[in-house]
Amino acid sequence: MPETKSEVVAETSSFDAPTLTHQKSNRMARVAESAGMGLTILALLAAITIVVTAADALAVYNTTSLPGDHSYLLPLWPADFNMRPSVALVACGSIIVLASAGSLIVSKVSAVRKAPFIHRSVGFVGPAICLIAGVVATSFFYGVNASSTTYTLHSWSCQWSPVTMNVKPHWDVLCRETTAAIYLMVMMIPLEILVLGSVAYSSFAGQKQMFERERKGSPTMS
Repeated sequence: MPETKSEVVAETSSFDAPTLTHQKSNRMARVAESAGMGLTILALLAAITIVVTAADALAVYNTTSLPGDHSYLLPLWPADFNMRPSVALVACGSIIVLASAGSLIVSKVSAVRKAPFIHRSVGFVGPAICLIAGVVATSFFYGVNASSTTYTLHSWSCQWSPVTMNVKPHWDVLCRETTAAIYLMVMMIPLEILVLGSVAYSSFAGQKQMFERERKGSPTMS
């Protein structure tokens, strides 16, 4: 009996280290997944702010710009005016809102979570779409802003921001709105890279757990 007891103790203790490693790996995977979800929520809120501010600036422009048959009046906006950066902010911001919201919703679906491959794939697709949208919108802004002859909604409103207006357009408000939308879109790029990193780590930890379970199996005591 003493020999049998010592063999049982030795056999049981041999599985302590793998069990502790598995628990630590599982805990780190949950932390990474929670961090990714938190960053995705932050990206969603930032994208909503981008859409609201950029869309409001576009609405002000549309209501204060003069049609062609009123060209004899003093215009508030220049003739050579590029709206593509502002339109790109609204369009790409809307894409980020939909992709982030969809990623959060799908991550809570039990059927998807039970399929590791689908869960990981969906986890990568959402942030990847958001990252591409952020790069596209930022490229539009900095590409057009590099021109010294073409004005954008941001450059024109910030140029006249010291001028106080009693009616729309309020240049200082438009300047703050467009600046906030641009900075948030620039912030979206490293933010989505962090989300992708958390998804990659969580996926790696999940695969490591599956490999450990397959390699070690369940302990048997005789």
